[in-house]
Amino acid sequence: MTNSRMASFANEAFTDFTLEENQRAMKAALIKVRGELGGDYPLFIGGEKVMTAERTVSINPGNKDEIIGYVSKASVELVERAMNSALTAFESWKKTPAIERAQYLFDAADLMRLRKHEFSALMVLEAGKNYAEADADTAEAIDFLDFYAREMIRLSETNTIRPLTKLAGETNEITYIPLGVGAIIPPWNFPLAILAGMTSAAIVCGNTVLLKPASPTAVIAHKFVALMEEVGVPAGVINFVPGSGAEVGDYMTSHPKTRFINFTGSKEVGLRINRIASETAKGQIWIKRVVAELGGKDGIVVDETADLDQAASAIVASAFGFQGQKCSAGSRAVVVKSVYEEVLNKVADLTRKLQIGLPEDNYQAGPVIDRNSYDKILEYIEIGKREGRLVVGGEKAEGNGFYIQPTVFADVKSDARIMQEEIFGPVLAIAAAEDWKEAIDMYNDTEFGLTGAFFSRVEDRISYALEEMHCGNLYINRKCTGALVGVHPFGGFNMSGTDSKAGGYDYLLQFTQAKLTSRKNEA
Repeated sequence: MTNSRMASFANEAFTDFTLEENQRAMKAALIKVRGELGGDYPLFIGGEKVMTAERTVSINPGNKDEIIGYVSKASVELVERAMNSALTAFESWKKTPAIERAQYLFDAADLMRLRKHEFSALMVLEAGKNYAEADADTAEAIDFLDFYAREMIRLSETNTIRPLTKLAGETNEITYIPLGVGAIIPPWNFPLAILAGMTSAAIVCGNTVLLKPASPTAVIAHKFVALMEEVGVPAGVINFVPGSGAEVGDYMTSHPKTRFINFTGSKEVGLRINRIASETAKGQIWIKRVVAELGGKDGIVVDETADLDQAASAIVASAFGFQGQKCSAGSRAVVVKSVYEEVLNKVADLTRKLQIGLPEDNYQAGPVIDRNSYDKILEYIEIGKREGRLVVGGEKAEGNGFYIQPTVFADVKSDARIMQEEIFGPVLAIAAAEDWKEAIDMYNDTEFGLTGAFFSRVEDRISYALEEMHCGNLYINRKCTGALVGVHPFGGFNMSGTDSKAGGYDYLLQFTQAKLTSRKNEA
């Protein structure tokens, strides 16, 4: 480990796709990845790659006729086998020095950096991300690997960084030891970044894991696991077991040997996991730890003193980036009445300019992830037509994929379903408030509490918003999406999860337990 590697952390740079050479590089990566489509992808259980008869078919959401790959599905019996493999691997992995575990992450970050465009290109095709969204996803994955590697080294030396109070006659030390075997259940919307972050945080702490990826993006998940194998992560540390959430997910969650569950996804599934994990199974000797990042109904508040052009641009970027398929997406806006129509008109104009098309052609707006999401979002749009005034969009969009027009509803009441329920699609609801304080009250009128933004030029109002807007990540005069590792530790309040702050300095504590040792000094 070089001193320069540990000296500081800097976020991976985003690729500038306005430069022709970067566009050419991405197009070349797309050609390369397309040549590998339609392959079969096995499970990873210990040192074995296991093919099964039952498979998940991953398709391109922007072109439904294109198959990305066929991913083997794990049964309960295979998950049990994976659990035994993880338990065996844990006995040696937990004793591997922290600096060695961290080195695997550094090596994986270096290799992913070399293949950055290939990972991004696969996300363009499998997840429906445009160039910038896919590139940011890969950059964040690299950041997570680097950041958590450094954090593990820091945590292993924490007794010198955060010394205990000294007591004469004793030597006292606190160390952070791993928990055991964990279930990692990541989402499809950041299929590389969040998956890599959740998995690497757990294993760098000395745990071993069962990784059940989201079915729509299981191929990119497989590519990550293969990368970790390539850099030498020992067999059994990461066991790749795609499968049904109701079958495989519940089995992992309820298993007596599962020590923790790290989940990112919907509120409904997260609450189910929390309930199942709370039930003590026969032979279980610990309280399972649940780390959960759930949904959001995030919003942007705009007062009459704000830079309205800046606010409108942030609202559109927050609402429609990656088709609104982010837990941080600003799916509602609350605007002070005196500037409401002006902001609404600016938002509507910007939204109408969003061009819809194939992600591989780098359109601003692409498809939603699959048929289930497509149908659900269209149902919410019909609800929105009853609850508000349709200003832009409101229909299916052309294309051989799951395309929906970016949609804006105005004059929506605070208690409307499209203001209260997470839609996870390109749907924005805008409401008017009498004044800035009422606007903040309306923002807080939700069961969620993930991200928010406040636009104002008045410092007293900003101070009030900083204290009163109830969310895990609050941004002033900028969009409410785009958290950076190490810069904006990410996690929410209320039904948005356990506020575990991924990409922050306390995150690894979720996957360790603190052991205090005290030794009486000899006279």
